[in-house]
Amino acid sequence: MPRALKILIIGMFINVTGASFLWPLNTIYIHNHLGKSLTVAGIVLMLNSGASVAGNLCGGFLFDKIGGFKSIMLGIMITLASLLGLVLFHQWPVYIWLLIIVGFGSGIVFPASYAMAGAVWKEGGRRAFNAIYVAQNAGVAVGSALGGMVAAYSFTYVFLANALLYVLFFLIVFFGFRNIKTGNAGQVSVLDYEPVSSRTKFTALLILSGGYVLGWIAYSQWSTTVASHTQSIGMPLSLYSVLWTVNGILIVAGQPLIGVVLKKWSGALKTQMVIGFCIFIVSFGVLLGAKQFPMYLTAMVILTIGEMLVWPAVPTIANQLAPKGKEGFYQGFVNSAATGGRMIGPLLGGVLVDQYGMSVLLLILMVLLVVSIAATVLYDKRLKAVHKQNVQVR
Repeated sequence: MPRALKILIIGMFINVTGASFLWPLNTIYIHNHLGKSLTVAGIVLMLNSGASVAGNLCGGFLFDKIGGFKSIMLGIMITLASLLGLVLFHQWPVYIWLLIIVGFGSGIVFPASYAMAGAVWKEGGRRAFNAIYVAQNAGVAVGSALGGMVAAYSFTYVFLANALLYVLFFLIVFFGFRNIKTGNAGQVSVLDYEPVSSRTKFTALLILSGGYVLGWIAYSQWSTTVASHTQSIGMPLSLYSVLWTVNGILIVAGQPLIGVVLKKWSGALKTQMVIGFCIFIVSFGVLLGAKQFPMYLTAMVILTIGEMLVWPAVPTIANQLAPKGKEGFYQGFVNSAATGGRMIGPLLGGVLVDQYGMSVLLLILMVLLVVSIAATVLYDKRLKAVHKQNVQVR
């Protein structure tokens, strides 16, 4: 593993640790502390995610134009300014505007980081993206565990801890990322698609991203409607945070086993994703009958196994599909798809729970995941057809 990727991993760990002090608790803060309904909480998180979508696309575009270091630094400075504002102003409605700015700034950082990972370790294939994914989830484990404990004292300390860790992330990027080379990014416009082949690849990316959006709509319920539901059944906030700690620990500790499995599936990313989405469905099925913490823990363990198969596969496929000079744009696109799912999920979930209850929401999510499986199976059908035609012509 190149030294540059190791620096990226450390930076991403610090970044996500800070963010994880806040994001799993957002719905709880808006609903329980600011006194707003789940639907309103869903709208606020939708606006935050909508800003992240714009940031993702902007970050991918900037990576292709000005490189990874400058793109990430811009995103950090925007995010840090708004996080410092949240420390002082976290009442309604200022909270909304600062959360939107946080979404845009952090949205710039992620696709640039993924594109940089692919650029500095091209021969690593999925291992480069899996390493970033593991670092993110290690940050989730640490940040969620600490965030729940800190929130038990005061949410102000949560905002402060988030800001301080982002200062540390700024320093790591400023001193560690500036010498990371990412090739001649930005020499080709993201609009200059090669005829036919690039259009076909982008169509495949669109279909894949459609299934990815639906997967994230389902997954996002764990930090929104499921989070609030655990409070309504009397689960302590600190115990809910343990679920995310277990999620992160399993992802980090399970890498040796998952590495063996993925080695056998080398090149079979589609199969990996289909099995992962099936496991997601099982997890939500367990949630249907969950009443006590052990059942929620079981559902989270099952969910974690599924996400270890699905989430790292998507940026890997995007990197494989991307024409030269458009790696940032493709990573920005799939990141915006994930963020789009996180944008739609809280609002959709909040409305469904408010109107019909938790059970109906879970059943609808299971149907959406079936559609995700279909999209995963079909995304490269046209690619294979075009490849077959080209082989026959030759």
